[in-house]
Amino acid sequence: MSTTDHLAAEVGARGEFRRQGNAFTSPFGDGPGELPVEAGRYRLIVGNLCPWAHRQLIVREVLGLQDVISVGTVDPIRGEDGWEFTLDPGGVDPVLGIHELREAYLKADPGYSGRPTVPAVVDLTTGAVVNNDYPRLSHHFELAWRDLQAPDAPDLYPEELRAEADALAEVIFHRVNNGVYRAGFARTQEAYEEAYAELFETLDALEERLATRRFLLGDHITDVDVRLWVTLVRFDAAYHGAFHCNRQRLTEFPHLWGYARDLFQTPGFGSTTNFDHIKRHYYSIPVVRSEFGITPVGPDEAPWSTPHGREALSSSPDRFRRHVGAPTPSTATEA
Repeated sequence: MSTTDHLAAEVGARGEFRRQGNAFTSPFGDGPGELPVEAGRYRLIVGNLCPWAHRQLIVREVLGLQDVISVGTVDPIRGEDGWEFTLDPGGVDPVLGIHELREAYLKADPGYSGRPTVPAVVDLTTGAVVNNDYPRLSHHFELAWRDLQAPDAPDLYPEELRAEADALAEVIFHRVNNGVYRAGFARTQEAYEEAYAELFETLDALEERLATRRFLLGDHITDVDVRLWVTLVRFDAAYHGAFHCNRQRLTEFPHLWGYARDLFQTPGFGSTTNFDHIKRHYYSIPVVRSEFGITPVGPDEAPWSTPHGREALSSSPDRFRRHVGAPTPSTATEA
């Protein structure tokens, strides 16, 4: 099934976008049926364009797992049969030895007929995808992989905040993270307007919430901040135009814009952001691309590195070490 056919298959009776489920959801751990936690055993396949994959890159870097889990990167423009490793020499992932991510999905399940998605964790002992459960993958890195994290790694998912974090993350996923897709991929005016209204209603509530606190749950960055931020960083570059989420830009929300810059200037966030891949992908999607395949030049990336002043909202020092100057966006394919 082609990419276009897959997208059409994810549309409901009212013209609403219904994202496909995840086929490989085994958790990491040491219990029966769980995936063993071993340094060097897995390769995380990402697309720099994708918010779900970007979330895993941020958590991996913040927790110091770069030498524990390797990363492979697909082309930002999806091929007719799915994601391809055209950024690598010879168009082949240097570790997996495959051209299309679909090959690793078929090794896991020869009858797999869904849309091969990123992020995907591939077991190097078999070459097969073992986990593509993007909603929970960052939690696995935060909890099951704790013994392999850097000694000074922060706790992104503190036990005392999990109930509040999970409840907020659920709202953010349906109305913001997936909300922009529900607007962009809607096939009827009714479905589009419903998603649009929920998106901006939620952004308004988050704007108010961030007026009095530096991060979503207080003075320190948590997993739920990562989940919101990956959509915010793509908002003006892609969703505002390509997905018709155009009531206002991120830069027109004073507190959300300051918050987004605060995180961009935090190690692991700006350093894993590739605006070129983001724009090239979203303006190549069949339902939104122009007849001539033009990718916007803007918006200007420089304002992301301007002072945000949000330190004043914290009652305790930030746990994260700050880059001196602006972080350098990640553009290379990591082997």
